[in-house]
Amino acid sequence: MKKGLQLFFKRLQRKIRQFRKRDYTWVDLLRWSGIAMMSLVGLLILFFFSIRAGLFGPLPSDEELHHINNFNASEVYSYDSVLIGKYYIENRTNTTFENISPYIKDALIATEDVRFYQHDGIDKRSLARVLLKSILLQDESSGGGSTLSQQLAKNLFPRQHYFLFSLPINKVKEAIIARRLEKHYSKDEILTLYLNTVPFGGNVFGIEAATTRFFNKSARQIKPEEAAVLVGMLKATTSYNPRLYPDRSQSRRNVVLGQMAKYGYLPEDKVDSLQALPLTLDYHYVTHNDGLATYFREHLRRELDRWFKEHPKPDGSTYNLYTDGLKIYTTLDARIQQYAEQAVSEQMKELQQVFFQHWKERKPWGEQDEVLQRAMRRSKRYQHLVAAGKTAEEIQAVFQQPVPMTLFTWDGEVEKVMSPMDSIAYYQMFLNAGFLAVRPDNAHIKAWVGGINHKYFKYDHVLSRRQVGSTFKPIVYAAAIENGEEPCEYISNEQKTYEEYNGWSPRNSENVYEGSYSMEGALAHSINTVTVELMMRTGIDKVIDLAQRMGIRNEIPQEPSIALGTAELSLYDMLSVYTTIVNHGVHVKPVYLLRVDDRQGNTLFKFYDKPEAERALDRQTADLMIQMMKSVVDSGSAKRLRYRYGLTNELIGKTGTTQSHADGWYIGATPALVAGAWVGGANPLIRFRSLSLGQGANTALPIWGRFLQKVNQDKFFRKVAYAQFPPPSRDVMEKLDCEFYRDPEEDKGFLWRIFAGKDKEKEEENADEEQVTEEVRKPQTQSQRRKREKKKLVDVLKDIFGNNE
Repeated sequence: MKKGLQLFFKRLQRKIRQFRKRDYTWVDLLRWSGIAMMSLVGLLILFFFSIRAGLFGPLPSDEELHHINNFNASEVYSYDSVLIGKYYIENRTNTTFENISPYIKDALIATEDVRFYQHDGIDKRSLARVLLKSILLQDESSGGGSTLSQQLAKNLFPRQHYFLFSLPINKVKEAIIARRLEKHYSKDEILTLYLNTVPFGGNVFGIEAATTRFFNKSARQIKPEEAAVLVGMLKATTSYNPRLYPDRSQSRRNVVLGQMAKYGYLPEDKVDSLQALPLTLDYHYVTHNDGLATYFREHLRRELDRWFKEHPKPDGSTYNLYTDGLKIYTTLDARIQQYAEQAVSEQMKELQQVFFQHWKERKPWGEQDEVLQRAMRRSKRYQHLVAAGKTAEEIQAVFQQPVPMTLFTWDGEVEKVMSPMDSIAYYQMFLNAGFLAVRPDNAHIKAWVGGINHKYFKYDHVLSRRQVGSTFKPIVYAAAIENGEEPCEYISNEQKTYEEYNGWSPRNSENVYEGSYSMEGALAHSINTVTVELMMRTGIDKVIDLAQRMGIRNEIPQEPSIALGTAELSLYDMLSVYTTIVNHGVHVKPVYLLRVDDRQGNTLFKFYDKPEAERALDRQTADLMIQMMKSVVDSGSAKRLRYRYGLTNELIGKTGTTQSHADGWYIGATPALVAGAWVGGANPLIRFRSLSLGQGANTALPIWGRFLQKVNQDKFFRKVAYAQFPPPSRDVMEKLDCEFYRDPEEDKGFLWRIFAGKDKEKEEENADEEQVTEEVRKPQTQSQRRKREKKKLVDVLKDIFGNNE
């Protein structure tokens, strides 16, 4: 066909040259003109039918036109119906005709196709201009003749390349498809299809994605001046991008507003005021590294990819998370998630500054350069170089060569020239964090913060495994109670050596080994010696078995040191343990995914009907643990939640600090919300050198405190702020009716303890509250204990002598 056309034009040119050399009469001229016109018409008809017959590539069938499917982003929604993220190749969210602002429709018609509702897919008035400019003059930029139906055809079926004849062939194809579209769809449906497919640049497709990107609102909420900005972009998405070229965009917007007035879509007096408005954007560019719950969305993506491979469509094909337009509904609460992310950011920004000042010019890893070498080998740059066949020497040279790069700081990204190895050392100095919040009754996860910045720190610390420190101790105490140990039996605080375990001799954090403790006192003040003794009495196997029943999925070593939290476990698992305690001994499997719907709203998969619950702990044991863990907050190692963060909620919790202060933990709960925080470096060597700075009460607990402050201030969560644990039974209170601590002076007699040491008592009352907590001295003040004992003595004397003075 192409060769035939070329041969025709050559013969025509030859006849023209012959015509110039000879003399012809008017009759000859008319005859030749008629022949030329008939030949041209015949050629055009042949050209048209050859395209229609598919000689230049197949046209879409009626079936394809009737079932148009474009790439649609899958959307992730929180429990409170907030869109928190998307998975996509093309960022597109289809919408309906009713959910598109009439201003958008009017602006589009007035600017792009004023006779849209009158033509049948081809505007014949514009057709002549298109034929003249585009086909005969080969002016591809002339435009102006394509209807919205033809533009829709171009959006749905991208143009192909046919050398010199690309434009005319594609134009005819689009005209044919436009006529077919008009037979299958109403005008409103075509308009909706167009607005759902049209590109706005920057991987934004469709009007819903565009209104979200540029104005952070839905297509239904768009104002006339905003509609004019978006429609104006269609002439040239880059040149009229309002963020990149605001002046051009504003000028183009005013042209569109003028068109709307010209064709009666806006009153003339209103247009002048709209054109005078400044260009205002609410630019909302969200990538996979931005927005709420980035770490959670990445975890969810991996889970759904695995699920879809195991559960194909009825036709055997696999669901595509990036193109199928699925609706994914989760248990997260957008407000609680936001408070959690804010709490992490606020605390970690302050803590990082302290950490930098703490180390100054020194590095925590000292001369151990293997720390940097391991980090280098984990980097994508290193892996790409290895895949490219580079030698070790060549790779080291690349990592020593300074290059421009963008670096994360807590004050925003900065551009610097730095070698890749120096950047690795830079990032190794950052402390990271993980935070998780769960509703205990149904184990719905409400907040998931895997790190400080997903773009620069990909590792999810909700799932990472680190030593858990003293947050493991409630499991030991619960196992001991289940094994028959009495909470009010006093256990010596003496340091022991366990020869059967290679002479292991556990120490207390402050090396204080006085007196004896009840279970409540030992737990409140995190006494290691007592905890290990309870472990030995109970048995390691029983403790591990209970931990697994309460939700620990990872392997726990058969070592006595697990009593002090040497097992490497995840925040996810530890939250499951504390949720079991708050649920009065019933373990409920954590839930974060509710259901997946298709783009039409039909439910494909339902992941949650009712909680998967199983009793792991006796009800009374759990209630005893709740009462004992209240003391951790009220008078123990987590006391600063009260005096520093002003939390008046009914709270339980436990701090945790691992060896050399490498990991800081705090896991706590109200009756309505369980939450936990972890803080540490990428390597255990990245740590503070002092207990006062590195302990969980100083690193992780402030995240928890800030988080609950924000939740308490939100009136929507009043139930969380005012939730109360059920009153403990009389048996529970009787089992805990004892003092936290008994010191050697107990042996000197009851009356001596009451009346002796008054100067020391007064001194203790005035002691700094936080310092007493940090030094893990005698729990509560001895003055409080002695006052109660005095009252008991008075009651005894009254019983003997009566109520007389």
